[in-house]
Parts: sequence; structure tokens; C-alpha cells
Amino acid sequence: MINELGLLGKTLQEEKFTIARKIHEVRLSELPEEQRQLIPSHIEEEIIRLRVNFVNLFGEFLAIPEKREMAYELIEEWANETSEYVFKLGVPLDEALKDTTLYRTYINEVIENMVIAHDMSVKTLLAASKIIDPLLDYAVYCFSLTFVNFYTVNLDNARKAFIELSVPIVSISNDIAILPLIGDIDTERALLLMENTTKEVGRLKLSYLILDLSGVAIVDTMVAHHIFNLSSTLKLLGVKMILTGVRPEVAQTAVSLGLDFSEQITKGTLQQALSELKILS
Repeated sequence: MINELGLLGKTLQEEKFTIARKIHEVRLSELPEEQRQLIPSHIEEEIIRLRVNFVNLFGEFLAIPEKREMAYELIEEWANETSEYVFKLGVPLDEALKDTTLYRTYINEVIENMVIAHDMSVKTLLAASKIIDPLLDYAVYCFSLTFVNFYTVNLDNARKAFIELSVPIVSISNDIAILPLIGDIDTERALLLMENTTKEVGRLKLSYLILDLSGVAIVDTMVAHHIFNLSSTLKLLGVKMILTGVRPEVAQTAVSLGLDFSEQITKGTLQQALSELKILS
């Protein structure tokens, strides 16, 4: 049986380019003609290379018993490399996983043809399936896991970039700036507000920062604490913070928390703050 498995493995290695191209042609045929023409040749070559390497792995696992001991490790390496490449191409996960059926079909086709042509035993066919099928399933698992990880990291980076853009400090004079907040403020955004604001006031060498909350409808307990802490931090940096546009419900939250804003400069509107600062400056 070992010799028969070895023969099957060598045949898969010999047919790896044929199998890879068959899969590639099937996948290309599923795309509209105009989309196929837009695929650069170097990308096609790289995809085919990844397919060839994958098929070759299964040939090695059948032909070389020692390779089976590290089969799962090798499959994982291939899956990590391939999923990263496919993710960067912008291919959806469900679309990429369609390759699985094709790999299984064409690999089994080669094996079955060899079993029939050389009158191999059923045990050999079963032995080959026991090696290939679990590894194909594991490849799908590793590919999906890595792909989702890349997607999660990318989504998290995009979300962080969006949050950073949502706390803009607008300089209106040499030492005065406005930080208009709009929308809900959760704990993460409040933390980023603290970090970015302290950096920016130092960079801009501000004396006054107007924090306008007129666009904020809800402030929870944790966020109210962060705003209070921001005021205290800026005070230590020699920057006076002026709160404007505080809604009644936001004020009630601060009072219920026992936060002492008695020394905090507050104005009803942004216009009132700017008018007073014009006199102060």
C-alpha cells in the first residue's frame, strides 16, 4: 500500500500544474469578460503558483510518509500566506472558499484515475482519502481563520481612523481653538479625546480650548468623568477649557455623579464663549 500511495503522490506532483490551471480556468469562467480582462498577468501567475504549491503538498503527503508528520503545520503555513494575499486582493471569503470543492474534485479525479489504471486496492483509495480529506478541511479552517483576523484588524483600524477624525480641534487664533463634538460619545472615543486633545493643545500652544457639546445628546457616567478629567488635565497644562452647549440632561448627569464643575468656565453657546474670549484676548 505504501508503494501505491507513493505512486499516487508522485502523480499528483506531476499533475499539479494541470490541476492548478483547471481550477484557475473554472474560476475565471465565472467572472464577466470585462472583469477577466482587468486582472493583471502577474496576479494570475501568483494565484496559479499558490494553487500549484497547494496541490504539491498533497502529493508530498502521499508520497513521503515523513511529510505527513508535519502536514498540518505545512497546510497552516500555506493557508496563512494565501489568505493574506487573497484578502489584499479584496476577494470576499465566501468567494475564495469556492476553490475548496474544485481542489477536492480534481485531486480525487487524478487519484481515482490512477487507482483504476493500475488496478490498485480499495484500501489504497481509502487510505489516500483519509490523508487528503482532513487536511483539505483543515486548510479551509486555517484559511478562514486568518482571513477573518485580517478583516477584523482592518475593520478595527478603519474604526480608529474614523474616531480620530471625529475629534477635530479647529484653531481660530494663535492661542484659541474649538473642539466641536458631534454624535454619541462612548468610552473609547472619550479616551481618544483625552489623548488627542492633550497632544494638540501642546502642539498648538493654546491658552483656551472651547469644548462644544451642543451636538452631543447623551453622555454616560464614564464619559462625564473623562470630560471632568480633561478639564483638570488642561488646567495643569496652563490651558483654560470652556464648556459650551451643555444640554440639561448632560448637566444632570454631572450633578448626579457629584462632579464639581464650579470652577469650570461654562457658556450657553459657542457664540457667547467667542464673544467673551474676544474681550479676554
